[in-house]
Amino acid sequence: MNNAEFEKNRTAWNSFTAIHIHSGFYDLPAFLAGKNSLNEIELNLLGNISGKKVLHLQCHFGQDSITLARMGASVTGIDFSDAAIVQAKELAEKTGADATFICCNLYELPAHLNADFDLVFTSYGTIAWLPDLISWAAIVNRYLKPGGKFVFVEFHPVIWMFNNDFTEIAYPYMNAAKVVEVEQGTYADRDSDLKSETITWNHGIGNVLSALLETGLQISSFQEFDYSPYSCFSGMLEREPGKFIIEKFGNKIPLVYAITAWKPGA
Repeated sequence: MNNAEFEKNRTAWNSFTAIHIHSGFYDLPAFLAGKNSLNEIELNLLGNISGKKVLHLQCHFGQDSITLARMGASVTGIDFSDAAIVQAKELAEKTGADATFICCNLYELPAHLNADFDLVFTSYGTIAWLPDLISWAAIVNRYLKPGGKFVFVEFHPVIWMFNNDFTEIAYPYMNAAKVVEVEQGTYADRDSDLKSETITWNHGIGNVLSALLETGLQISSFQEFDYSPYSCFSGMLEREPGKFIIEKFGNKIPLVYAITAWKPGA
């Protein structure tokens, strides 16, 4: 990611944060009252994290980081949006959570953090903002202790092949080139007047697995799910509480996948 692409996306996410912090999607009042922001998929993979040191990559404004801290972990969250990190620090102070936050480009994290962790976590809509998965996986490996676990939950790359209305396949499954889009609103508030230009990259699952394996991590589980825990795409239907599908596709396509990996050497 060159500096111009980084700044364009950072500007967009600063604008998104101003909307998200007040949105019903994130429901900040309920969160401050103690609501867990994590979902069944990742909770099952995380297990008991009490007493663990956790690094949360691409943490947005910190709700999931603070939830991890509420589960007993000592958490460090990082994100490239300075507006999001300001909000994350304020939330940590309000909640008294054992969570600290760093604002930086993920690829530049070693210049800002020298530590190792029992667990690295990242989820939902993260790697599309990263052009280079080998460097991403190297960051994961760099911060895991020997025997440490990586938990990764992400929207399925099949989703990113379609246009926003799911009427046609508009993009390749593989990372062939950057995707430049101008959109109105955000996934948390589609009626917002905000217009923003963003740059993303599609990554097939093979690319993700290969990057993790190439950096020395060992895959311990891989799962695909035919639902999303979030109603964040066009034309979604709640099939059952907390499980959303794209109505026109039913259960015919995967919407989410999850990987756990570990670092050998313990």
